[in-house]
Order: sequence, then structure tokens, then C-alpha cells
Amino acid sequence: MDKSQHVQRAKLAEQAERYDDMADTMKKVTELGEELTDEERNLLSVAYKNVVGARRSAWRVVSSIEQKTEGSDKQQLAKEYREKIESELKAICKDVLVSFERERTADRDHNHGRARHYKWDVVNNDLSNPFLVLARIRIGNDELETGS
Repeated sequence: MDKSQHVQRAKLAEQAERYDDMADTMKKVTELGEELTDEERNLLSVAYKNVVGARRSAWRVVSSIEQKTEGSDKQQLAKEYREKIESELKAICKDVLVSFERERTADRDHNHGRARHYKWDVVNNDLSNPFLVLARIRIGNDELETGS
């Protein structure tokens, strides 16, 4: 499958709201090692924003259930499920960072500033910031937001 076919598949996945498929497809585009167009950068950003956002939402729900069921059998199930979601989030964040690096490398000889701008835009987007997502998992969302 060539780059344009991957992009068309990503657009189709977006319309179907299948963001995991969209992210996988756009990851393949970055693996081609070519500079991304603005449209492709946007597709990559939208895909990961939605993939991370869905998992963060699930993580918050399961974490809340885990806290509310303290001392019961349900707490252990909730803990295991939360840890599974955390593993998925960590893997997704790693993919995001690898994709950034691929884009930066492909863009090195061309518009170097554009890759930095793209990286800055996505990393500073609360839902897509892989470092912030990992920090929230590690120390807890509430503590990070209140600074305590």
C-alpha cells in the first residue's frame, strides 16, 4: 500500500470514528520515512488525540471505581483493569514519541522549523501530550492538576 492509500484509509477510519485504526494507519505513514504534509500531520494528531483521550477517560472511570471499592473483591479487578489501561496508554505515548522522531528526521533536510512547530502544537495539546499523560498516570490526575 502506498502513502496515498494509507492516507485515504486513515480518512475513512476517521469518518467511521475508528481512531485506533486511524492511528495505526498514520503510524505506517510515518514509517515510510517521508516528510508529512500538513494534512497528514493533522490526521496523525487527530488520531492520537482521540486514542489517548478515550483511554484517559477510561482510566479516570476505572481509577474512581477502584477508589470507591476499597477493601472489596471488586477493587482488585478494578486495579488490574486500570493497570491494563495504563499499559495501553504507555504504549500509545511511546508510539507518539517515535512518530515525532520519525517526522523530525524526515523533515530535517527540508522545513526543519515545521517539524518543531508540529511537535510543539501536539505536545502542548493536553490530550496528546505523551509526557503529561504518563505523568498523570504515574502520580494521579488530581494531584498533577492541583500541584499537590
